[in-house]
Amino acid sequence: MSHALTTVQDDEGDRVRRSTALDVNRQIDRQTEANIMHYLNATPEVIRERVEELEHEWDVERMLEVNASTLALTGLVLGATVNKKWLILPGIVLPFLLQHGLRGWCPPLPVLRYLGVRTRGEIDREKYALLASIKDQASS
Repeated sequence: MSHALTTVQDDEGDRVRRSTALDVNRQIDRQTEANIMHYLNATPEVIRERVEELEHEWDVERMLEVNASTLALTGLVLGATVNKKWLILPGIVLPFLLQHGLRGWCPPLPVLRYLGVRTRGEIDREKYALLASIKDQASS
């Protein structure tokens, strides 16, 4: 089976990968490849279970959006009910989210990437490689 999909990432089309340290991208790629190799000879049912897990895995964009929204909303609620100083929280978080939307980078991104939070493309590389392995098994 060819792993061409799993070994090279197109960083040009992925702002998050371009904004991530090369060693962190390589570590995420190695982990993705290890995941694929782990499931490569598994039964189709086990692979389908893994694909289902991958379909529910939160990508870095979703993680950033949910965390930023939570912090901004918390700051607004606390600013309205406890102390107006809490309004600084959405004042800090929302520009970070805007910067990420425009440039593909924001201060929390390196931390999330270091923790192994993947892009949708990285998750899909694993998913489609596993689906291809099921197809290969069926044609053998």
